[in-house]
Amino acid sequence: MARVAFLGLGVMGYPMAGHLKNGGGHDVTVYNRTAAKAEAWVAQHGGALGRTPAEAAAGKEFIFACVGNDNDLRQVTLGPDGAFHAMTSGAVFIDNTTASAEVARELSAEAGKLGFGALDAPVSGGQAGAENGALTVMVGGAEADFEKARPVIAAYAKMVGLMGPAGSGQLTKMINQICIAGLVQGLAEGIHFGKQAGLDIEKVIDVISKGAAGSWQMENRSKTMNAGKYDFGFAVDWMRKDLGIVLDEADRNGAKLPVTALVDQFYKDVQGMGGRRWDTSSLLARLEK
Repeated sequence: MARVAFLGLGVMGYPMAGHLKNGGGHDVTVYNRTAAKAEAWVAQHGGALGRTPAEAAAGKEFIFACVGNDNDLRQVTLGPDGAFHAMTSGAVFIDNTTASAEVARELSAEAGKLGFGALDAPVSGGQAGAENGALTVMVGGAEADFEKARPVIAAYAKMVGLMGPAGSGQLTKMINQICIAGLVQGLAEGIHFGKQAGLDIEKVIDVISKGAAGSWQMENRSKTMNAGKYDFGFAVDWMRKDLGIVLDEADRNGAKLPVTALVDQFYKDVQGMGGRRWDTSSLLARLEK
């Protein structure tokens, strides 16, 4: 059993912290900007409540965070009541936020100065993966910190991999989002084409999903897309945040991402249709408007 803090109890963090407490059997203290959410988590799972990130992190071996963006991450770590002010030598900070590689390197450097470890560890698998404890975790940081933290991370993960030094986890998550963006657009166009051609989409998917066109998105989203239902996971607003991070990084490293940039604009169109909270498969709605 480890002494753990978890900062940020959104749709991902809330169940992830629950798996650390119940599945992992760890001693968990939680913090959330809206205290009522943290109080509800403690009422459901037990554990303890920290009124600030620093209070939650004090005396803990592992401090997890899953917040909104780079600025939120800096606030809960380096802000006046940030966790980094309370962490002690030998502890490890594990950031599950999807953020920039730049902030990952910044926090790693600061942690090193203060004598503890930091891992950027964004996740893939969506809300269902978080609730089922079956996330894929892409980690950047020092190998010694990774090996120390891996058994604890395993409480909410089906796959945990060290991708390289600080920032490598975030860069890998960017590749994940690049691949998803193009794939979902292709699936949306395929379904749209099939409808226009008068085919039975369920029969089409049943056949092509068994061949080279098959994918997680096809298996898990094609039926709901065909039904025009878009309330099944990762929101368009979140995807646009992630693709913004990707495109900013591409500007820095010189990568050419024409399809990703185009799909980002398609998601902007979906936002304009009122689909900010629709899931990412709603690219089909844009084609059918």
